Amino acid sequence: MRKTNRRQFLRQSVALASAGGLLPSLMNQQALAADTSGYKALVCVFFFGGIDNNDVLIPRDAASYGRFANTRANLLTAYAASATAGSRERLDLIPVNPLNSGVFGGLEFGLPEELEPLSRLFNSGEAAIVGGVGPLIEPITRTQFEAGTGIIPNQLFSHNDQQSTWMALGTEGSKIGWGGRFMDQISQSDPSLRDDFVGVTAAGNNVFLNGSENAVFAISPNGPASIELLTNRNILGSSSDFDATRALLEAQWTAQAALTGNVFADDYRDLQAAGITVTEQYAEIYANRPTLSTQLNANGFEAQLRAVAEMISVRDQLNTPRQVYFVGIGGFDTHADQAGRLTGLQRTLANGIEKFRDAMVELGAWNDVTLFTAADFGRTLNDNGDGTDHGWGGHHFVAGGSVRGQRVYGGFPDSDTQGPNYTDDRGRLIPSVSVEQYASTLGAWFGLTPAERRAALPNLVNFSSDDLGFMQL
Repeated sequence: MRKTNRRQFLRQSVALASAGGLLPSLMNQQALAADTSGYKALVCVFFFGGIDNNDVLIPRDAASYGRFANTRANLLTAYAASATAGSRERLDLIPVNPLNSGVFGGLEFGLPEELEPLSRLFNSGEAAIVGGVGPLIEPITRTQFEAGTGIIPNQLFSHNDQQSTWMALGTEGSKIGWGGRFMDQISQSDPSLRDDFVGVTAAGNNVFLNGSENAVFAISPNGPASIELLTNRNILGSSSDFDATRALLEAQWTAQAALTGNVFADDYRDLQAAGITVTEQYAEIYANRPTLSTQLNANGFEAQLRAVAEMISVRDQLNTPRQVYFVGIGGFDTHADQAGRLTGLQRTLANGIEKFRDAMVELGAWNDVTLFTAADFGRTLNDNGDGTDHGWGGHHFVAGGSVRGQRVYGGFPDSDTQGPNYTDDRGRLIPSVSVEQYASTLGAWFGLTPAERRAALPNLVNFSSDDLGFMQL
């Protein structure tokens, strides 16, 4: 089926307008749209399983730590007995020194020693912490939550649903993510931009990057994908069989074969052909990438970040001035053995983020790239003896050369689980910052206008601020 998508329609409309003398009017409208000058990239690092926010940013002044330790006595005992976990004793926590400490009335903060690389980024002003982030429809209090009078997101505390709600503002089955919506807004603002590499995943399929305008491009640490049937002569037997079959497959897969008349088959063939063509184009660009001296591991989380860094290294050749990347790391559902499991994950993510920063500095791109973290949810303040259970709001990192760093934004509650900051006595944190406010602040830096951010983030109108201030605009 031959169809014109919105981007093609806009491109054709611009061409017709230019021929008919209407271009100045369109250009005036364009001036009110997203700013796509220069290059900017957002990199989402998603913690699958729900990272324990209370084991990330920890109160460090004596009074606050005492209340925290009393609430988490069993878990702190497990940390003290662990042979591999870093201490969670107050004086062993790495101090973070926010420039806006006065906002928190003398409260002091610390990070566990496994997150030391992130403490360096924070204290150098290259990272910020946003406290109490979570999915919200509208602001809600504990009283409203307990009475059932406030509107809350559906299926709270469910892994799949809250992963989807973080990524797509709706429960499992949602089709469009807010990363994809951002790129839709960019595409509509400037139809001339190449859209093949705007949404890029290093962690497989996810709804976060899905939009209505642009396809998602997958990358891997091993470089661009290849089709083994077209490259491995041993698969099809004799040389003549291979050559003949490869010719037929190439014709079908690159849309050179005659149309079948079956709408679905022909559309599928066209999509497949486009994917092969784009992958081959990236492979040619990738082959001439610069060599990074920053060493990111070949496997796991760092390998995903390395694939992102390699694509950013050839950004000028991609002709895509805006990109949204997705990276994932799992294992954060720490109902048990949290002291043994979480600490290794924290080392992995902190070392990887610091190395990614070094790669961006090496490429001269650190001011143009913003990395931010996300997760299913936070976890309960009260431990369950050996771990923690599903929560709601959590604390997240934002890092980049354009971040207004060395500050804690949002909220950081006390450890009184009977107080107004929690849904119940188990210590499920009620978000003080909605995911959409968090996203909107990133979107403003990305170049989206307030109207475009409201279009991409439908619940944003229910909150008093659409910019939390953690990005330099």
